[in-house]
Amino acid sequence: MKNIYTFGGKPAQRNLTLADLRQAKAMGRKLVQANALELAEAAAVGSAGIDIMSVTSLMYEEARAAAPHIYTIATLGAPHLVTSDEVLREAFRVAIAGADAIYTARSLKIVEMLAREGLSVQGHVGLVPRKSIATGGLRGMGKTAAEALAIMADIRRLEDAGAVAVEVECVASEAVTELSRRTSLITHSIGSGSGGDVVFLFTADVCGDTPAPARHARAFGDVLSLRRAMAAERERALKAFAAAVQNGSFPDGSVNIGMPPDERDRLSEALDRLRPVHE
Repeated sequence: MKNIYTFGGKPAQRNLTLADLRQAKAMGRKLVQANALELAEAAAVGSAGIDIMSVTSLMYEEARAAAPHIYTIATLGAPHLVTSDEVLREAFRVAIAGADAIYTARSLKIVEMLAREGLSVQGHVGLVPRKSIATGGLRGMGKTAAEALAIMADIRRLEDAGAVAVEVECVASEAVTELSRRTSLITHSIGSGSGGDVVFLFTADVCGDTPAPARHARAFGDVLSLRRAMAAERERALKAFAAAVQNGSFPDGSVNIGMPPDERDRLSEALDRLRPVHE
């Protein structure tokens, strides 16, 4: 563990620092990244020995509490952040709370703005799903030399804007191998082979919790079957409960609170002596 101070000035410990990521890149040592969309996933990522975790900025605090020491990238979602000021405020909020890097798929202007404030910024090249309507849909990228060179140009623009890392999504693996060794940025490969510095996959895909996984995903577990079995068992139990209430078998003596017979007799006699309220 490395002792650090967060952007908010609080002492903390991390498994990795940006310097460690750069050293791993220089040595050719692959790092592993997974995301977390809920508290249980964050706890699992933190305890599984994963190197890097990414979470939405909206759930950063609970994810950090579940995995306090893992190098964590806070992703700034596009829908709720419109203006540059809103982006900057949200970036500062999670950085002060302890986020180690900030991911954005927004413009180079946004990347430069965040980098100028001393934040570690990660951009995105290749297939950017939110922009797929403009780039030909959900498809593999960089399969031609011309398109791979265009991606390299995007990477260099991110370098010039001050980014420290880049997510490279669904780009031909051969291209990523060549591009990654020609940039100072930490390359996070998702669906782009092992040529990047970090290999990234969604936790739901890793755990087999996705009904229709992407082509690049591989399941290393079968959480979806367990989840479906739990849902079926939950429904079976609720139906059995309703039937038991309706047929009078629940609640019964095994769960009811009993009254001694003499006390019940006293209660009955006392109630019989009560005058009706509306007599």
